[in-house]
Amino acid sequence: MLTTRYVDGAPDWIDLGTPDLDGATAFYGEVLGWGFRSAGPEAGGYGMFEVDGRTAAGGMTVTGEQGPPAWTVYFQTPDADATAKAVREAGGTVLLAPMDVFDLGRTAVLADSAGAAFGAWQPGKNKGLDVVGEPGALCWTELYTPDVPRAAAFYDKVFGWETANTPWPGGAFTSARPAGTGEEAMFGGLWPLEADPSESGRRPRWLVYFEVGDCDAVVARAGRLGGGTRTEPMSMEGVGRVATLRDPYGAEFGVVTSEPGT
Repeated sequence: MLTTRYVDGAPDWIDLGTPDLDGATAFYGEVLGWGFRSAGPEAGGYGMFEVDGRTAAGGMTVTGEQGPPAWTVYFQTPDADATAKAVREAGGTVLLAPMDVFDLGRTAVLADSAGAAFGAWQPGKNKGLDVVGEPGALCWTELYTPDVPRAAAFYDKVFGWETANTPWPGGAFTSARPAGTGEEAMFGGLWPLEADPSESGRRPRWLVYFEVGDCDAVVARAGRLGGGTRTEPMSMEGVGRVATLRDPYGAEFGVVTSEPGT
């Protein structure tokens, strides 16, 4: 379960790279109820998506040369430079070398040994997202990868994650949680690409999920606003109602209406 009591190895930030930040702001404002607050002219157009004045995500404009539209999940680290070194040693890639973000923290953008991109965040004044696990906020993360054991070994070397075979409706999946924590700290799952027909031939990647009050209504609203549906809403016992979407510019994300008590 995600909380704002961030520990090393846990997701503590997400941001959206999009070719049209104004358009994305309008889309997510209607779909997830977000407002947008600029971080100021010195931040190069970066800003914060907010739920009731609390930061739920970051957002920025990216060009085609910088990469495709996408959501990036960042994991907390006590030392971004050491994390970048560990990524290289584990067979991954440093896409953006560690850099200071004013006095807010230090960040790096990385890729695992299969090519899935992710970020590292070393907190300064910014300790992480203000809200998770509530409607309109991050509630889950998933890695789609061609080799789950290899991915688990990579993230263990980099962040010290603990992974486990966890029961799931219809089978099991590999869950992930920070080192030294219990099952209640589970924040995501690792899934083999070939296990999902809709993922056949697609690149390894991280996917973020947002909690919503009504999954079906959100999917319908996203469609009316120019978004696309990758997987239609479906009910999962012990989880809730789940769907995956694509915003009008191509960035993918999931939405969940959780069952009470999950």
